[in-house]
Amino acid sequence: MVEQPTTAHKRDKVKLAALVIAGLGLLGLGVAALVYLFAAPANPLVPEKDWVSVTPEEVSFPAPELNLADIDGNPVALSKTAGQVVLVNNWAFWCTPCRAELPELQAYYDEHRMQGFTVIGIEAGDEKEDVLYHVKLFKLTYPIWLDPNAESLNVFQNNKLPNSYVIDKTGKVRLTWVGAIDRAMLEKYVTPLLQE
Repeated sequence: MVEQPTTAHKRDKVKLAALVIAGLGLLGLGVAALVYLFAAPANPLVPEKDWVSVTPEEVSFPAPELNLADIDGNPVALSKTAGQVVLVNNWAFWCTPCRAELPELQAYYDEHRMQGFTVIGIEAGDEKEDVLYHVKLFKLTYPIWLDPNAESLNVFQNNKLPNSYVIDKTGKVRLTWVGAIDRAMLEKYVTPLLQE
């Protein structure tokens, strides 16, 4: 004859089952949290590198006159960069391809600035406080100019963002990009100009 389980014995089994289910649920949450921490980007405003760089167009025309102010309010002029290879990058913080290329531009600048190279990031018309926030977020150390009236877009006759222009040491625009640029493309096309 089979002995009937007692009420206390039944309650113990129910408690054990509840504890096992709760434990499995907590384990699942822990695994999900670990996956999220290791799979999520460090900063959701910084896009992952899952895009392909555009190829530049080779051109040849004199760099335009452009006079603006930097993020500290100091007057700046494109003509004052003569003797350097300059990459003028028109960007805006709300533009996803613009944000995607900022780390690439910064890395290339860090590697080549001692060779007479600079990037001038020209922010296309947003509030100074917003620009400063994004400069800090992306740890940008190259010069950033403010362009509240879209003068750079006008003088380069291009209102698509991002767009970039490489000016050689003689003041001639040699390369132009419309779209995001990666470091490999910069190495391939800009580095030879540094050696001229």
